[in-house]
Amino acid sequence: MKIGFFSDTYFPQVSGVATSIKTLKEELEKNGHEVYIFTTSDPNADKFEEDVIRMPSVPFVSFKDRRIVVRGMWYAYLISKELELDLIHTHTEFGAGLLGKMVGKKMKIPVIHTYHTMYEDYLHYIAKGKVLRPTHVKYYSRVFSNHSTGVVCPSERVIEKLRSYGVFKPMRIIPTGIDIEKFKRSDITTEMIQETRAELGIQQDQLMILSLSRLSYEKNIQAIIQGFPKVLESLPNARLVIVGKGPYMEALQEMAVELGISDYTQFVGEVANDAVALYYKAADFFVSTSTSETQGLTYTEAMAAGTPLVVEGNAYLNNLISHPSLGETFDSDEAFPEALVDYVNRSISHDEEVLKEKLFEISATHFGEEMIAFYQDMIDYHEQLLMQKELEPSMEKIRVRFSSFKK
Repeated sequence: MKIGFFSDTYFPQVSGVATSIKTLKEELEKNGHEVYIFTTSDPNADKFEEDVIRMPSVPFVSFKDRRIVVRGMWYAYLISKELELDLIHTHTEFGAGLLGKMVGKKMKIPVIHTYHTMYEDYLHYIAKGKVLRPTHVKYYSRVFSNHSTGVVCPSERVIEKLRSYGVFKPMRIIPTGIDIEKFKRSDITTEMIQETRAELGIQQDQLMILSLSRLSYEKNIQAIIQGFPKVLESLPNARLVIVGKGPYMEALQEMAVELGISDYTQFVGEVANDAVALYYKAADFFVSTSTSETQGLTYTEAMAAGTPLVVEGNAYLNNLISHPSLGETFDSDEAFPEALVDYVNRSISHDEEVLKEKLFEISATHFGEEMIAFYQDMIDYHEQLLMQKELEPSMEKIRVRFSSFKK
């Protein structure tokens, strides 16, 4: 099978979508398929990238570190035709995604779409929410999704939202898998972990509570900081380590000072990709109060590293954390301090068998298998749709002739 991925973000840009695309590309290629990336131009990209086709783009409004394709439909079509693509998989609803739709329609091949982002959570970035409204998101998402052959939803939350928008095309929940070995990291020694904790000023008898994500308003890290004074009342040996960068960092730092917990809180900033697993392993617990995730790769990354999760729940996370040894979910921001203190005090033992089963479920291997099965189902479905369209004119002629006989 030859597949074209159309996305407005790809490496060297770093994002969950770019990581998901790269992971899926590698898994599909392991299974003998060919994958080509149609994406934005990027001044930081290598001059030659195998199987990557870059199209003219400009920085996206309010997200200057992201780009959007502005032209290249005919160019993309000619390359797709030359490659003889069997299927197109779009990963954005905008520039490159629209190109992918047009190319797929012209080539008469299936167009699968992954709905990666819950846009209603990000409207405040565009003219402070005064231009685009939830009704605009609902309309555009419905139209875009219903013009796809089928839609991949990373979690139950996404599929429920799209159904509420009026999306009727086939949808399937396929959570993005991760490369387990990148986070299990047998090469990370106890000494390395101790050194990292020492660099952070965390003593052996202290608890390292880790938050790792982009520091933006919708990630809701403010709820962790606001709840941490109550955590300290019961767990005075707890220390909060916040890893990541973003536009909300300064506000979060000021909040920590105002609440009097700056001595118990560290803002590490962004860390190198190969160091992320080390921070997960150095932590005693991973925490999150985000409610904007369609899935959230940091949850599965922490799990793969063997770090228990204490996170604000949703349908996806409640299913992911299926055993107490993996962690615990709570219902609201206000419940965070009590949930963390309770989970720490329960001292639940690690269960290797439970983790082993869960790691396969969240693995890139399983992700690839599920996606290939969906591709094949959608190819069959698309062929049926084409046959129906071909039959419609003939059936209409039969109806007209039958009506003339009745007269």
